[in-house]
Amino acid sequence: MPTYAFTTMKHLSPEQRGKLVESVTTIHQVEATAARYFVQVVFYTVEPGSMYIGGEAAPDDHVWVRADIRSGRTREQKAAILHRIMRETGEILGISPEDVWVYVSDIPAEGVAEFGHVLPQPGGEEEWLASLPGSLREKLMTAS
Repeated sequence: MPTYAFTTMKHLSPEQRGKLVESVTTIHQVEATAARYFVQVVFYTVEPGSMYIGGEAAPDDHVWVRADIRSGRTREQKAAILHRIMRETGEILGISPEDVWVYVSDIPAEGVAEFGHVLPQPGGEEEWLASLPGSLREKLMTAS
């Protein structure tokens, strides 16, 4: 369920994208205590002059990260996600964490369907996984 969307004017190399994918997947797994197989990452590269802050063109190095996650995480969990994404993204891309803006948006689990099933509330992943058909369950367990 968690979908992390990176939007930037900067061209990201396959190596940078790979490091960002590993970073946010691990951050979400650790801080939100969710299985890795739930984490999705999408990259959007927009042309220069397509991003603005306060009516002015955003700096070329600016990165927006939109994170849609299941509701139910604590304030502390969200703070850890925000801070780690700013710091680690800045390190990976060689930019200031101040140029990494992160938005975490909560979505009720009952409003999301993936793998052909409505998602569980946070903490209900094991029971949900056990209820899935065997082939899908095995596929997800090998991805974790």
